[in-house]
Amino acid sequence: MDARTVGRVALRTVIAMASVATLVAVGLVWNLQHRLETGRVTSTAAIPDAVPTPVGESFTALLVGLDARTDAAGNPLPQPLLDALHAGPDEGQLHTDTIMLLHVPAGDDGAAVAVSIPRDSFVPIAGAHGTHKINSAYRRGKAAAEEALQAQGITGPELDRRGREAGRATLVATVQDLTGITVDHFAEINLAGFVELTDALGGVPVCLNAPVRDSYSGVDLPAGQQSVSGAGALAFVRQRHGLDGGDLDRIARQQAFAAGLAQRLTDAGTLSDPARLDQLVDVATRHVVLDSGWSIEELPQQLRRLAGDPLVFRTIPTGRPDLRTPADGVAVEIDPEAVRDFVDAEFEAVETKAAEPTGDVDRIGGPADGGSATRPPERVAPTGSAAVPAPTTAPPPISTAGPSCVD
Repeated sequence: MDARTVGRVALRTVIAMASVATLVAVGLVWNLQHRLETGRVTSTAAIPDAVPTPVGESFTALLVGLDARTDAAGNPLPQPLLDALHAGPDEGQLHTDTIMLLHVPAGDDGAAVAVSIPRDSFVPIAGAHGTHKINSAYRRGKAAAEEALQAQGITGPELDRRGREAGRATLVATVQDLTGITVDHFAEINLAGFVELTDALGGVPVCLNAPVRDSYSGVDLPAGQQSVSGAGALAFVRQRHGLDGGDLDRIARQQAFAAGLAQRLTDAGTLSDPARLDQLVDVATRHVVLDSGWSIEELPQQLRRLAGDPLVFRTIPTGRPDLRTPADGVAVEIDPEAVRDFVDAEFEAVETKAAEPTGDVDRIGGPADGGSATRPPERVAPTGSAAVPAPTTAPPPISTAGPSCVD
């Protein structure tokens, strides 16, 4: 066989191998997408009449961490897993311990912002449920719906499913009423999903100013930069005891973790690794609830948009952290008008920044290296409430630009 013949055979072999590899890759992608489409749990009540957001258009998503002892379909989690997570007794509370509004501006890339709402924020709950801590909105909506459904003879899994849908709708409506922002998409993850997600990503980078150890949450971590996963990651974001700022310090933990999570999701290779994608799909189908309008085909592209400019985390302005309430214990004081002004300004700022061709000015109004920002001007609290404290200088915002050390 002459050299020319050998070359032709080699070329055909390479082409054949490339064709097989391409077919395998396409098959894997199709299989993963099919599993996600057919196996995921969706909510039609959280965002009624939700429609997919085309890539490049702006959207706002409500991201919720639910303190649930069940998977996304309502099936109980194994007790050994709950014990490992330091989940505590199941009191049926279904508290939403993490509540974030993520706003991604229009364009192919650009800065995005995530605004945290403290779980103990004392606000009016949608559906005439009175004023309570916002993390009870889900439970209150669910309980009210289940009472009406039981009167109709509905029981079992269907009762739980429809009750949870009502809970999601109540929470979304409460957040929209508080912030004045229309929520386009909704995502909910439970305790086990949070743990398995960090394992699937191979850990999430975080940084602590000092070592921490807490028997309530189970956290036991050294100071400095490190990677957390599994039950350790859950303990990192759930710790409240031993933190001087209580709920507000836990917000900083959640934001630092979310920044690390966003970095891992947008790292080169994360969304193109078949094995890792397989694990992420498995987590999503068992532990995540998405609104029915969130397009699975476009979700990876939307996530990649966050890989450009840093994603910045903010927290709504708050008043007293020790507000005494009639029936909810100690809560965080909130002035709804100040919250609406704050969120509107933050979202408008990132849209303006995304529209600019270049510029080194920070989208929040401070220096581009993450300098300090201040809270909105003092507002007069609603009648019957104490005035919200004067604005104070905040520390540099947590962002995906680099590790942010927290207490």
